Amino acid sequence: MRNIIIIIAVLIFTSHSNSQWVRVTNGLGGINVTVYTLAANSNAMFAGNYGGVYKTTNNGSSWIQTPLNNRYVGALTVNTISVFAGSGGVAGPYYGVYMSTNNGTNWIQTSLNNRNIYSLAANGNNIFAGTGGLYGVYSSTDNGANWNQTLLNNRSVTSLAINGNNVFAGTAVYGVYLSTDNGISWSQTSLNNRSVNALFVNGNDIFAGTLGYGIYLSTNNGANWSQTALNNVHIYSLAVNGNTIFAGTGGLGVYVSNNYGASWVQRNEGFGNYSSQIFACSILNSYIFVGADSGGVYRRPLVELTGINPVLLEIPNQFSLSQNYPNPFNPTTQIRFSIPLSRGVTAEGSQGVLVNLTIYDAMGRVVETLHNGELTPGTYEADWNASKYPSGVYFYKFSTANFTQTKKMVLIK
Repeated sequence: MRNIIIIIAVLIFTSHSNSQWVRVTNGLGGINVTVYTLAANSNAMFAGNYGGVYKTTNNGSSWIQTPLNNRYVGALTVNTISVFAGSGGVAGPYYGVYMSTNNGTNWIQTSLNNRNIYSLAANGNNIFAGTGGLYGVYSSTDNGANWNQTLLNNRSVTSLAINGNNVFAGTAVYGVYLSTDNGISWSQTSLNNRSVNALFVNGNDIFAGTLGYGIYLSTNNGANWSQTALNNVHIYSLAVNGNTIFAGTGGLGVYVSNNYGASWVQRNEGFGNYSSQIFACSILNSYIFVGADSGGVYRRPLVELTGINPVLLEIPNQFSLSQNYPNPFNPTTQIRFSIPLSRGVTAEGSQGVLVNLTIYDAMGRVVETLHNGELTPGTYEADWNASKYPSGVYFYKFSTANFTQTKKMVLIK
């Protein structure tokens, strides 16, 4: 039995050592199709291209074309009940925003039907559409039934992101605009002279991907901005998972930062000689997906890129959470946890355990989520860099459907 366990563990570690991006284009309209946008809800990933909207419910293993199949779709967003698709094109005609309330089975064209849609974002029933042609931002407060042009009405809006009542709009040339009242009024932030093609909100932190100047970060809801170490490339797309930032570039593939933008590494294993323009990044279950120019969709397990590393060559027989080391620490520490082989869980990775590893402060507030997704059985270490947090007591919580444990750690600077 011990030999069998070791063989399974070796197979897991071999797969990690040979980790790379895998192209998943079955049913997507050809392996060389360009995918401009991706969006995920709890059980499906949607992809937009010149053939409309495609959907996968099996992590990209196969795709089906939805009935929205004769429009260019360059923007997608989802909320708990609907999927929204933004149509348009360089030369028109422009068809505006389409909506599906049954996970892409059927679509209707909304009343915003004559604009070139560059970007979309949703927060509950509040839907925002960024348009081209200097028409700015349109908003709907009733899940897309009715639309109104906001006071940001003279910019091409290439990206949108929402944090509560705060709405961020990335524009061509004029940087980032902010509305603190759900789109009623707008002000230009201090990032005011860049073309911003991508925005991602993570709590009070906002990442902005620009053309030619890399990624900027604001840690105070857009009041101030600093340029990250990735500072001289075209950024088309962004995704964030805990401390890990994913950046899709223009012609240089994917860059990854495991320390919240302090340093970056190009991670193009599996692309071969194909250094693609990455127009979209999105996370579903335990995978990061990217939409590529003439490359379709690529997929990769998050665990290969997020700093959650397998560390032992044996499958454990029980769940466990170890004390972080070092402790006290400044500013980095490692957290080790174990996942056993159990019913419905396979060691080869086709089905794993949904794992959440979250850091809390002494008041019980969430500080960071280091991992939230599936992991196969094994023992892992997660790195936490607390350089941007004050000294004090913190707690880390490891939870699955069948196990929860919390431990205390101390940051001393």
